[in-house]
Amino acid sequence: MKVTVHVVTCSEDGQESMRAVACVERADLTPETLGLSLAEGKTILQAIQEVVVEWQMQAYLGQQRHCPQCGHLRHSKGAHHTVFRTVFGSLPVESPRLTHCACQAHDTHSFSPLAALLPEHTTPELLYLETKWAALTSYGMSVKLLQDVLPFDEPLQAVTIRNHVFTLAERLEDALGEEQMSCIEGCPRDWGALPIPDGPLTVGIDGGYVKAQGSEHGWFEVIAGKSILAFRRDEEPSQPSSKCFAFVQTYDQKPKRRLFALLQSQGLQMNQQIEFLSDGGETVRDLQLYLSPEADHLLDWFHIVRQEVA
Repeated sequence: MKVTVHVVTCSEDGQESMRAVACVERADLTPETLGLSLAEGKTILQAIQEVVVEWQMQAYLGQQRHCPQCGHLRHSKGAHHTVFRTVFGSLPVESPRLTHCACQAHDTHSFSPLAALLPEHTTPELLYLETKWAALTSYGMSVKLLQDVLPFDEPLQAVTIRNHVFTLAERLEDALGEEQMSCIEGCPRDWGALPIPDGPLTVGIDGGYVKAQGSEHGWFEVIAGKSILAFRRDEEPSQPSSKCFAFVQTYDQKPKRRLFALLQSQGLQMNQQIEFLSDGGETVRDLQLYLSPEADHLLDWFHIVRQEVA
C-alpha cells in the first residue's frame, strides 16, 4: 500500500495548485507499521509547513512591492538568504530588499519587508514552547524533549533556548510597568457597575530563605505562592484555574505589580472576592495590601496550629 499526501493551495481568484509533499508505503500490518511513525509525522508536518510558509511569503511580498501611500512600484535592491525557525522546522527563505518610495521621508534608502515583519526569525509559538519547558526543567532536557517531538533539521543548542528565555523575560519585564503602592483602580461607584465576576480567588503566599553560595549576604528570601480561581461563569463545566509565582524578595523591584498582573490574567475585577492566606510576616503582608478592595487577609491553618501549640 502506498499513501501520497498532497497539499492543495487555492488563491483568492480561485486558482488551485497541487504539490505532493510525502509518500508513505506499508506492507504487512504489524504493531510497528500501524499508522504513522514519529519520524514520518515530523517529515509530513515539515513538508506541509514549507508549502504554507512559501505561499504566505509570496503573498506578503507581493503586497509590499507597491508603496502603500502612492501605489508606485518599489524597486528591488537584491536579496539575501535567511532562516526562520518554526515549531515544524527551520525554513530557509530568500529575503528581498526594496527601496523606499520617494513620496515619504525615510531614515534608510531600502528595507527588508520580512526582517521588519519577523525581526526575531523565530515564531512566537516556538518561543512559547522553549520558555515553557525551560521553566519546568533544565535547558539541556528541554532541548532533548523538543527534538524528540518536533521536526528540527539541525541540532538545537541549550544556549539558544537560554538566550531566547532571557530575551523574552526582558520583554515581559518591560511590558509589566512600574511598581505601584496601590493597584486599586476606580471608585466604589464604578465597581458596582462592573459585570458579575468569576468565582472567588484564593491566593496562598509564603516566604523561605535559601543559602546564597558565594555571596557575602549568606541567605536570601524567596517569596512563592499560588493563585486559584474557583470557577469561570462562561465555562460549563468549569474547572479551577491555578497559577504559580515566585521571586527573590531583595532582588525584585516590582513584586506587587507582578502579583497584580498575575491576578489580572485570571480575570481579577475590583468587585471580585479574593482571600490571601499567609503566615502574617511583614514581607508577604506588605505584598498583598492594596491589590483589591474586596480582599480578606487570613492567617493560614499551619501557622494557626503553631500558634495554638505555642
